[in-house]
Amino acid sequence: MARRRYDESDVKVRPGRGSRPRTKDRPTHRDAETGMVVTKDRGRWGVVLDGAAPDTPPAICMRARELGRTPVVVGDRVAVVGDTSGRDGTLARIVRLEERRTVLRRTADDTDPYERIVVANADQLLIVTAVADPPPRSGFVERALIAAYAGGLTPVLCLTKSDLADPSDFASEFTDLDVKVIVCGRDDPLDPVEEVVRGHLTALIGHSGVGKSTLVNRLVPDADRATGAVSGVGKGRHTSTQSVVLRLPDPSDTGKPGWIVDTPGIRSFGLAHVDPDTVIDAFEDLRDVIADCPRGCSHLGPPSDPECALDRLTGASARRVTAVRTLLGALRTNNDWEL
Repeated sequence: MARRRYDESDVKVRPGRGSRPRTKDRPTHRDAETGMVVTKDRGRWGVVLDGAAPDTPPAICMRARELGRTPVVVGDRVAVVGDTSGRDGTLARIVRLEERRTVLRRTADDTDPYERIVVANADQLLIVTAVADPPPRSGFVERALIAAYAGGLTPVLCLTKSDLADPSDFASEFTDLDVKVIVCGRDDPLDPVEEVVRGHLTALIGHSGVGKSTLVNRLVPDADRATGAVSGVGKGRHTSTQSVVLRLPDPSDTGKPGWIVDTPGIRSFGLAHVDPDTVIDAFEDLRDVIADCPRGCSHLGPPSDPECALDRLTGASARRVTAVRTLLGALRTNNDWEL
């Protein structure tokens, strides 16, 4: 038998992955449109684009792969690409999340380290509480105030059902904190509320049954938010289940009508993410004083902190210290804040 002669055709070359260089460069999405997240539901977000007409439906979006598991919440400013028409069956992608100006957070309780973001970029927090049916809980209001101060929001206290009881005594508890208080009965005109929310992004929070969703339906007549009665034991039934951003009517066509965020009725407001210095930092006349406090000072004053520098203050600032210490007391205990 003749010996076989080999040539280059007998050389077996293992196929590789090609010579195309890999890159970590991400697309810049220069053509992305910006807007605000107004709804969130099971991995889909509704985004109202900047400059969109009031009757334009929000773009339905998914989160782009490059964002990973980055949380996107109502109020977030985002950049989106794709079909942003909002028509049935269309889907766009959120490709960029802008830095948040403010963040309203809460935890499930005071021992839970996991922070839940309620809303981003809100200017104000409208704390809605009834003066009767159910009775007001100062502990919840105090904790909501702390969350607002910690998140950079301006708190406003809205007392509802004033036709059932005099709100003066409850409102006076927060006088020294310089918190704006507005009062509205069930049949009163909404002028004071409308004046506060006009031109702002305002988050509304409150226990179920205090009239929060009723207030939303009056401010935004086509909102159709669910409302419910108060149960016989004084606890409200949860009627709103998802946070949603709603555009306020703009009868004068100013171009800045304002937005409100209706949040679900909540039974608790944990503050595991807040420390005393964060609360005091919200008050200009107190923040510099605590620099003279000893290390580890809780700012509660005697007997806990006999050397607290806040005790040197007089006049209006001293009264504010007393009010702020009430907040710090609410921060240390979970009494009278669950409903």
